[in-house]
Amino acid sequence: MVHEIENFYGVYLLYNVNPKFKGRTYIGYTVDPNRRIKQHNLGVQAGGAYRTNGKGPWEMVLIIHGFPNDISGLRFEWAWQHPDKSRRLKHLPKKSKKENQFEFKFRIVSEMLRTAPWNRLSLTVRWLKQEFTREFDPKLTPPLHMAVAYGPVKSKKVKNAKAPKTKGGNTDSSEDMDPELMTPPVSKHIRCAVCIKRMQSESNSVSCYHPKCCMVSHIACLAKSFLSQKQEEITHILPVEGVCPRCSQQLLWGDIIRHKHGCYQTLTEATEADDSEDDHWANELQTQVT
Repeated sequence: MVHEIENFYGVYLLYNVNPKFKGRTYIGYTVDPNRRIKQHNLGVQAGGAYRTNGKGPWEMVLIIHGFPNDISGLRFEWAWQHPDKSRRLKHLPKKSKKENQFEFKFRIVSEMLRTAPWNRLSLTVRWLKQEFTREFDPKLTPPLHMAVAYGPVKSKKVKNAKAPKTKGGNTDSSEDMDPELMTPPVSKHIRCAVCIKRMQSESNSVSCYHPKCCMVSHIACLAKSFLSQKQEEITHILPVEGVCPRCSQQLLWGDIIRHKHGCYQTLTEATEADDSEDDHWANELQTQVT
């Protein structure tokens, strides 16, 4: 079964099965894994990377997906590629003589999933090829809120659903609409579910992703609410999960952000303004074919 995922942002690991180059690996970022592996195997003329050109066939064996946006995914990609340069990973032991490239890259990503800020994202670790599946070291298992999945995945294009209109030309009420297509509008009549103040702008709002819940809140208010539930205000700005103030369903913060784009960067830019890795991944983005 192929899992289809909307708003796909993933960082993948390639493994070379060519007898001449067997064992080599490559780390990359993509929004469409099926298209990307074809590009790598067809070469640079088809959009593949120079480092993989002419050395195929390559197999995409592992992919980490669920990043809230491309910036988050690209930063993860850069750190995985350059653990010795990342200020969050430079303390990790370098590749030993006993480790092959695949084992080393898997060890590094295992550490990354347990390291801030990535350990607070609702990521999915997906093994794409059964023969390459590995068990995590008991000391390096992913956080409990991260899923470990198996099998192929497909990026699904997002379709903008338009609300049906009544005979009078007005939009139907929410009760007449498909609840899975509903996105609560932000207007002067809607109040934040946390602070109860009226919503002034859609740009700083988030909503519950459960189909029958119409909860809308300021992103900062909901983040503080989730953190207070876990008593994490002192040490963190981003929560991992929390209870919806309206429907009382358990919500993952990463899923909320993917449900409403653009908020993750706004909330975290203050804490990441001094991140020395920003210039590195930005330069990589300009020079690499992703």
